[in-house]
Amino acid sequence: MATKPSIPKGTRDFSPIEVSKRNYIISIMRNHFEKYGYQPIETPSFENSDTLMGKYGEEGDRLIFKILNSGDYLDKVTSDELQDINYKKLTTKISEKALRYDLTVPFARYVVQHQNEIEFPFKRYQIQPVWRADRPQKGRFREFFQCDADVVGSTSLWQEVELIQLYDSVFAELGLNGVTIKINNRKILSGIAEVIGASDKLIDFTVALDKLDKIGEDGVKKEMLEKGISEEALLKVQLLFNFTGTIHEKIEKLSALLSVSEEGKKGIEELRFICENVTNLGLQKAILDLDVTLARGLNYYTGAIFEVSAPQEVAMGSIGGGGRYDDLTGIFGLKNISGVGISFGLDRIYLVLEELNLFPQTVTTATKVMFLNYNDTQALEALQAIQKLRCQNIKAELYPDDSKIDKQFKHAEKRGIPFVVKEISGDLFTLKDIVSGDQTQVNFTELKLKVTL
Repeated sequence: MATKPSIPKGTRDFSPIEVSKRNYIISIMRNHFEKYGYQPIETPSFENSDTLMGKYGEEGDRLIFKILNSGDYLDKVTSDELQDINYKKLTTKISEKALRYDLTVPFARYVVQHQNEIEFPFKRYQIQPVWRADRPQKGRFREFFQCDADVVGSTSLWQEVELIQLYDSVFAELGLNGVTIKINNRKILSGIAEVIGASDKLIDFTVALDKLDKIGEDGVKKEMLEKGISEEALLKVQLLFNFTGTIHEKIEKLSALLSVSEEGKKGIEELRFICENVTNLGLQKAILDLDVTLARGLNYYTGAIFEVSAPQEVAMGSIGGGGRYDDLTGIFGLKNISGVGISFGLDRIYLVLEELNLFPQTVTTATKVMFLNYNDTQALEALQAIQKLRCQNIKAELYPDDSKIDKQFKHAEKRGIPFVVKEISGDLFTLKDIVSGDQTQVNFTELKLKVTL
């Protein structure tokens, strides 16, 4: 007996309806990206391992899918190395490429490789799949699309202001009310670590703090203690675990806490500039909030950090995120190129829109009218009319086989095709509305009008 086929956990097949809905979201994003001056690029699905490794922190590195070398991938491995079972060392011998973990690091590699062709500041958007060896769960997949917008070659904080507006404009057109854009700054986190005497534990501190909404205050404190951060240090940052108030009030609290940290004060001034100008310009639907626990756990952010939360009525993780990375291209040899970018989580946004029933009904409407097939002579006549409809961007098709009429009608119903042309007599078409059952005789002009209403 043949084995029933399956797909790997964390991946999915997409039906025509699902693809139509995904394309609806992507088309809105693409429209706004281009409206804001971003240009499209694409990069390979896999990169050289040394391009990706070491860019996402220890946790991120573990989630990168490695690709075995083609041919005899053990060719470079000695028998002693096989017996040692040193997985990290062995991996570098048998795998030289990896599936991309995100779009930002490949983008940095792209900028360095093509620096002589690029006009800076360079604004790019990219909509492609990425892969992470994560544990699959609701809204978290091993293969998923990211939709990124980045600017490199400018240190201006007006870019952060515009990216917040870009988030807002996309979610507004999607009809998502109550989306929260959380903002923080890595300089503030560095300042806090400095103030509590844990500068040497900055990564451990931020990775643990970023988990507050997942493991709670006690869980974060436990992890920090396990990483060597003292009880005394935790007492100094107690206010972070219950940090409330308006953005202005939160900034003032941080100013007091970080009064002795130059790095922290820089972060506060950057936050103040961004938040005040976003407030002055206004947002359509989204809510801007300062979340001092937001760290995002990625090593390459150096300034502002963003994370977008879905409306409260939907149990979903972040649906977007990003931040400022002042020296990401420096790791590839191109110094002093600052960048800032955001990412939209297409798959999670899809789930949110589905749960809130926000997809327009027209999104899933494909063919508008189907012509019945009685015989080859009639089929040719039908295709002549179909050709005219298609020339005017009306989706029309012919049932390919001269099957029983009942079978052809059932096919149209199952496909959700709203109209069927039963007969053609000279210049007249017998048109049936599948939903209402109404049947009328119309000329070609009337046919076009009815099927496009």
